[in-house]
Amino acid sequence: MQNFTLHTHTIGFDGKNTIAEMVARAAQLGMNAIGISNHFIVHPEITNAKFYPFSVARGYKNIYSSSFDEAIKLFMSHYQELERIAASANIRILRGMEVDFFPSVTWRRGFEQALKILQPDYLIGSCHFIEYDGVLCNVHDMAKADIDTQNQMLHQYWQNVATAAGAGLFDWMAHLDLPKKVGLGSEPQWDGCWASAVSAISANKTAIEINTGLATDFYPSAQILKMIANANIPVFISDDAHSVDQVARHFENAMDFAHNCGVNNFMTLDTILR
Repeated sequence: MQNFTLHTHTIGFDGKNTIAEMVARAAQLGMNAIGISNHFIVHPEITNAKFYPFSVARGYKNIYSSSFDEAIKLFMSHYQELERIAASANIRILRGMEVDFFPSVTWRRGFEQALKILQPDYLIGSCHFIEYDGVLCNVHDMAKADIDTQNQMLHQYWQNVATAAGAGLFDWMAHLDLPKKVGLGSEPQWDGCWASAVSAISANKTAIEINTGLATDFYPSAQILKMIANANIPVFISDDAHSVDQVARHFENAMDFAHNCGVNNFMTLDTILR
């Protein structure tokens, strides 16, 4: 069974527990390492996103930044706390970052500068947002749209996933088929979009996670995971834990799921961090 977890979130961002509490739980479970990978979402129009007020109302303001300077300042303090705790921990603690990708030359330039300053141990690529009709929208906005708009948004979402995977920035891609969180994009009509994203991931030798964040299902779906297995893309399991009770959740079931979909190429911690 996989003995590390790298996709986790803490208080101060959108998690429910402190760094120390998440680390203690991973150690209690006998894990060799835990990575803290809070959200790094930077866009000059992020405060105008449709979902922004709802996220702020839930106490998650810190997962969004309007500038890289703002995000860098926040993460410098966060990483200092990680280093302080790591100095006396009996488990390896890694500095991660779950990054929302935006297809912009300006964004990439700012992000690459942030990496030089922050120097995280690993990067998770994700696409929570798309720019649709001049407005930043996420999957919850997709769910509220009419059918034609949903289809356009979903096409754009999958294009963003493929572009992010092709950017050569990330160690792995998170929760590929995120729209299924709101019941969208799981029909066979989308297999062409899935195939394009998987092709981009394979071409850039990017790994993917089996994300166990849904209570009754995993990301990606079995159909997509079989494509990933056929492409021999490296896979490992992520709990996407936002609280201590979610650390290592469903890892055994996810491993069975992977084997049933034909996955044989599993990532180790060393291969992820090389």
